[in-house]
Amino acid sequence: MRNVELARCFRDLAAYLEMEDVPFKPRAYEKAALAIESYDRPLEEVYRQGGVKALRAIPGIGASMADKLEELIKTGKCALREQYYARMPVDIATLTAIEGVGPKAVKVLHEKLGVRTVEDLEAAARAGKVRSLPHFGERSEEKILKALAFVQTSGARQPLAVTLPLVEQIAGALARVPSVEQVAIAGSVRRRKETIGDADLLAVARKPDAVMRAFVGLPPVTRVLGQGDTKSSVKLASGLQVDLRVVPAESFGAALCYFTGSKAHNVALRQLAIKRGYKLNEYGLFRGERRIAGRTEEEIYARLGLAYIPPELREDQGEIDAARAGTLPRLIEADALRGDLQTQTDWTDGADSIEEMARAAKTLGLEYVAITDHTRSLAMTRGSDEAKLRKQMLEIDRLNARLGGIRVLKGAEVNINKDGTLDIDDETLAALDVVGVAVHSYFNLPRAEMTARIIRAMRNPHADIL
Repeated sequence: MRNVELARCFRDLAAYLEMEDVPFKPRAYEKAALAIESYDRPLEEVYRQGGVKALRAIPGIGASMADKLEELIKTGKCALREQYYARMPVDIATLTAIEGVGPKAVKVLHEKLGVRTVEDLEAAARAGKVRSLPHFGERSEEKILKALAFVQTSGARQPLAVTLPLVEQIAGALARVPSVEQVAIAGSVRRRKETIGDADLLAVARKPDAVMRAFVGLPPVTRVLGQGDTKSSVKLASGLQVDLRVVPAESFGAALCYFTGSKAHNVALRQLAIKRGYKLNEYGLFRGERRIAGRTEEEIYARLGLAYIPPELREDQGEIDAARAGTLPRLIEADALRGDLQTQTDWTDGADSIEEMARAAKTLGLEYVAITDHTRSLAMTRGSDEAKLRKQMLEIDRLNARLGGIRVLKGAEVNINKDGTLDIDDETLAALDVVGVAVHSYFNLPRAEMTARIIRAMRNPHADIL
């Protein structure tokens, strides 16, 4: 199982535990889920190399949690989660993803209205049944319907951070198929969009049928939507649709350009080609019937009189004119990052100590890292008050005195009160290197009141980042 799937199980357990008013454990499982999801190695690999002992060494993972991870890795199931589901058979992850619907609300909705899925919830809300439940009311019902409408309009898109590793894993598996000569990721994944609706892969192979058989038989595939000689579509366990096309080597660059998109960029390229007397499609760039470019993207852009345009810029937002003029902006790559100004530690709701965070940042090649733990209004995170912040500042001073190669900045993620004031006094804020301010409560204020609240917070002379 992938880390994201292991984390999903732990989040389900956290929700079920919260339903039953179990103290402390829900938060522990949430923190464990975050640790699992963000761990820099597959936990299956960690377990293979070091067993349960290695799992216990992961920050936030105790003995019983390590045992559950072992069970999940070995069997694909967790007995405790199955027991909870047998008692409360609901789609807990999807329901609690709806704004305004927490685990306890799911319990009430199931027990009183038989709600098990998002579809059940929508039907109950549209029928006006939710408003009559304890602790709900008409306003809650309206909020649920708005949240459901938002989910429907945004579609089943997944964050790039979740999708990219999975798509790269599939591309890597296909590259190992004996007859495959080239594999590339295309589509919005290649353009590095924040959320992904589906994924596209291209391949050049001597035996397309062998590639298609390997593709539809990959472990993450749960459903084959279509399988042909040169194109197949599958659904993964995560819900993501992935399409694979096998194309001739002489058309690979043209196909990669076409299926990378965006649609608007492609239209602009085709119009430019027509002006130059060419025809551009996924098979190549043609002058009459003769293909004059197509093996690589670079040769297509060059034939069109353009500098090569990185996929991240292909949105028809001036990049073609810039490529013609030689003024394309330089992309900011991961290795350009100099520091991190948003981190939490085990002083509040983080998993690691200040020193561990600093050493990890140093290993990544960063020059500085700001420690920005939450402040006191977020009681559930053990947020810092003025005294705790000053104690933390002293620890950071001591760490900076002995840890070379990186600077640890004193900071805080300060809560914005309902009236726009901050929940830490100005004297303490003035002693910090960096102050972030954030809204963590009263999300449903009228627009004018919320705007005034934010503006007041931004006018605090010590606020650096919103």
